[in-house]
Amino acid sequence: MPLPTELVRDFVNTFDVEAQADELSSPADLALWLRERGLAGPRDRASDDDLHTAHALREALRAALGRGPAQHERPTEQERPAEQRRATEQRRAAEQRRAAERQRLAELPPLPLLVTLGPDGGPRLIPADGGVAGGLARIAAAVVAASWDRLKVCAEETCQWAFIDSSKNRSRSWCSMRVCGNRTKTRAYRARKRGSRRLQGSNTDTV
Repeated sequence: MPLPTELVRDFVNTFDVEAQADELSSPADLALWLRERGLAGPRDRASDDDLHTAHALREALRAALGRGPAQHERPTEQERPAEQRRATEQRRAAEQRRAAERQRLAELPPLPLLVTLGPDGGPRLIPADGGVAGGLARIAAAVVAASWDRLKVCAEETCQWAFIDSSKNRSRSWCSMRVCGNRTKTRAYRARKRGSRRLQGSNTDTV
């Protein structure tokens, strides 16, 4: 079975947001994915309810991993105060919408788990049932054992790929600075330029 941090990351990434591709598109896909990772037995079968639970768990984890506001470019010194205020208000409104959506989504579905004592005498979570439901419960339990502060989802909204932040200060915002980081920065730059042109146009005297 994969390590807890890798397991949670890989499970979240079974849905590719950018490509809209789902590895878990059917109960059979779900059962196979769990079996390949030692989370279900060779004869275990998934139901439609299991698939619904898996999707709910996956998106709740994605929402929880997107716990911080998306990173934005700070206004440049050349930007005028009015544009800065407008950009700040737009960012604040967008972050409030994202926070509300994360709060709505980040509710884990009920799964059968028991609290037991491990070999070291400390408490741990284990599945109360076997089968596919037990495999999903193991993923939920892995959240407790995972390096949660290093698990993140990409701040680029069109990506949202889960990754493990291995930087020393745990400050990464994107799965790839070269791709998603540059994409976000370019979009912010273009938005500032559009705002600047609109502001200049509104201040132009007409004869």
